Formats: sequence, C-alpha cells, structure tokens
Amino acid sequence: MHHLIQIWSEWVLTGGYLGIIVLMAMGSTPIPLPAEVVVPPAAFLAAQGRLSLVGVVLASTFGAYLGAALMYWLSLWLGRPLVVRFGRFILFPPKKLEEAEHWLARYEAGGIFFARLLPGVRHLISIPAGIVKMNFRVFSIMTVLGSAISCYILAYLGVRAQHVAPDLLKDPEGLVRFVRSQTKWLLLVVLAFAVLYVLSMWLSKRKAE
Repeated sequence: MHHLIQIWSEWVLTGGYLGIIVLMAMGSTPIPLPAEVVVPPAAFLAAQGRLSLVGVVLASTFGAYLGAALMYWLSLWLGRPLVVRFGRFILFPPKKLEEAEHWLARYEAGGIFFARLLPGVRHLISIPAGIVKMNFRVFSIMTVLGSAISCYILAYLGVRAQHVAPDLLKDPEGLVRFVRSQTKWLLLVVLAFAVLYVLSMWLSKRKAE
C-alpha cells in the first residue's frame, strides 16, 4: 500500500487535472484508491499556485462521477446474479450487496448522497444502484452533489495542510494521515445529518401508513 500511495501521489503531481480525473474515476470503482490520496495533494499544488483550486474540485468531482457512472451501467448490464457470484473478489460479498440494496430501497436518493460523503462506502454504492435500476438522472444528481461536497472538503484540508506543514507534499502517507485526522469531526457532522434524514424518512412513511 505504501508503494501504491507513492505512485498515486506522483500521478497527481505530474498528471495535473487529467491525473486527478483518472485517479478519482478509479476511486469510484472497487479499486481501493482513497480520495484522500488524490485531492489533498492536488489542493497542495493549488495552494502553491501550480493548479487552480476550483479546477481541482471540478476535476475531482468529474472524475468521481465518471467512475460512478461506469460502475452503475456495468452493474445494470451485468445484473445481480453475476455480482453475487463474483462480488467477493472485489470485497463486495452477497451479504454486503443485500445490505446496500436494502439501504437504497429504503432511503433512495438520500442514500446515494450520504454514501458519497462516507469513506469506504462511496466507491461501492454505484453497484447496487445499477442493479436495482435506480433512476439514472437522480443517481447522477446525488452523485455529483455528494462528490462535490466531499472533494471540496478534501481540497480545503489539502490547502490547510500546505499552510500548516509544507513538507507534507514529500510525504504522501503523512499527508493522508493529516487529512484523516482532520476529517473525524466532519464525519460526525455527516453522520448526524444522515441520522436526521433517516429519521425524517421513517416519520414520513409512518405518517403515510
């Protein structure tokens, strides 16, 4: 993993916006490529004037959406039986698939939005969305919104890292650790809003019944 982080970070530094798009697209697939390895180093460069911060957020959001859309259509085309049979090879066993399907069936568009904000979930949520044939327009809107917010937060932390510890650009793993240490409180906020959303959905369905 150390070697991969070094490689991915180098791609960002040398590939510019195209490197960001390609890596973020990969990160929206079952490939375990965390956005924390891509966006903060790119924002680091933006803080140094070598890239545009707006461009970094747009490129990372676009890349995340490209990968998510690809997984959506692949899952829609391949179908549930094939994913159930081979999903374990991409760390997506049948039990996890069933849980994700239940999540989407219950929370619909909001389920996609909040999933895009949560590490460890965002790169897999497109698979059940394609399998259950979720409306692609709704899927796209929620994916773009969630990805944009997530990428903006990571870009902000990358800029902050550049001001706090400029040498972190030479230490990709150290930069990832810094970003993750700073995102704990943000994850709590996201989870709090997710709980409120789930509660509101439950109350509205109960009222309808």
